Amino acid sequence: MSDILIVDDEPGIRSALASILEDEKYRVHTAEDAIVGLEILEHEKIDLVFLDVLLPRMGGLEALEKIRTTWPTLEIILISGHANIDMAVRAVKLGAFDFLEKPLSLDKVLTVSRNALTLRALKEENRALKSSVGTQDELIGVGPALKAVRETIEQAAASDARILITGENGTGKELVARAIHRRSHRAPRAFVEVNCAAIPDTLIESELFGHEKGAFTDAVTSRKGRFELASGGTLFLDEIGDMSLTAQSKVLRAIQEQRIERVGGEQSIEVDVRIVAATNKDLEEECRAGRFREDLFFRLNVIPIRIPPLRERKEDIPLLLQHFLAEFGAPQVEIDGEALDFLQTLPWPGNIRELKNLAERIAVMWDRDRLGLEDLRPLLHTPGAPGKLSPGPSQAPADPATSSEALPLEFLRRDYNSAKDLFEKKYLEYQLQQNGYIISRTAEAIGLYPSNLHAKLKKYGIRTER
Repeated sequence: MSDILIVDDEPGIRSALASILEDEKYRVHTAEDAIVGLEILEHEKIDLVFLDVLLPRMGGLEALEKIRTTWPTLEIILISGHANIDMAVRAVKLGAFDFLEKPLSLDKVLTVSRNALTLRALKEENRALKSSVGTQDELIGVGPALKAVRETIEQAAASDARILITGENGTGKELVARAIHRRSHRAPRAFVEVNCAAIPDTLIESELFGHEKGAFTDAVTSRKGRFELASGGTLFLDEIGDMSLTAQSKVLRAIQEQRIERVGGEQSIEVDVRIVAATNKDLEEECRAGRFREDLFFRLNVIPIRIPPLRERKEDIPLLLQHFLAEFGAPQVEIDGEALDFLQTLPWPGNIRELKNLAERIAVMWDRDRLGLEDLRPLLHTPGAPGKLSPGPSQAPADPATSSEALPLEFLRRDYNSAKDLFEKKYLEYQLQQNGYIISRTAEAIGLYPSNLHAKLKKYGIRTER
């Protein structure tokens, strides 16, 4: 069943159009203006939008541009009682699927809806196929430790068995979860991630199971939870060890019954999800300490996968580093043998994430094709960070109070636009981290609409998980 959003400031139009579409068994959501419509798109999995051109607060064409930026595969049908050829041409250029004039024709509405939804389904299928047959294996490495992980993924992916991924921070637990999803029969459907550590206890139930309109003060619309959004696909419960005992009991019940109830709702909703969970904690120890439910642990730990830390797979460091250098636009940089040997002696407490940061630092700070051990040493130094090398006397950092280079060199070596983009990227990454990687909270903190923030995150390729 497809979900359709109607954005129109005329109650009569919303009611009539909703009635037509509901008779065809579509789920219909309505909004009186584009701002409310964008909020619904943030929280609901919408397949098609009917969007009026003349709207209060934000015009339909402006809303169209925002929607196309943040949700590029979503189909949009513009409607207007004041249509003209120029407006229709502009709408199509901006990415509208079609343009309908009021009064709306019943047959035309249904025909265009079916065609738009068919096109969206084809786009989603094409995207899923490209993802599932992608030539790039994100699990980079040739050592025996990673080989064992790959073998377990291949064996487990075809089933619906629950999987528990364990490993230190920065080892790539999410990559393993996505690899399992891509290789499963659920690959064409959604992969939905929940960072259990980033959601406050007061919101976790609403995030997981959704809520009905009016369930609490801020519940101005009904909202699907992550279990519903993942139905037919995979639900990835990251940092499950940080979930409260109260939330654990509700998740256990949902897993056992494959049914959920929205907050404030009375209807039991059937869901079909495959659960993949991950944690950096020892859950058996957490169970003994009374911080994790033993029955939930046994439910999740059907197939355990341990991701080794980077210090246990040092033979993969050269390959990983070259992969990240290429990712950051510096494939030509060659790390000499002495430098690579030295890198393999380091403890890497931040694991692959730390190595990736080093690769980005090299790509930004190094402007030659070859990098030796002595060139590498100052790039490894991070003031105050444990386990790092101290710079030699010639590399001692300048005192910011007396240095003319108060800004980092990575900004000073760029032109204005490039430096501005780099600053905005780092600023958004910092604000996301400070606000628990929650989009709505981050947007409110920095004074942006959530849709605008989504567009900027997409522009800079910023990932919204820890």
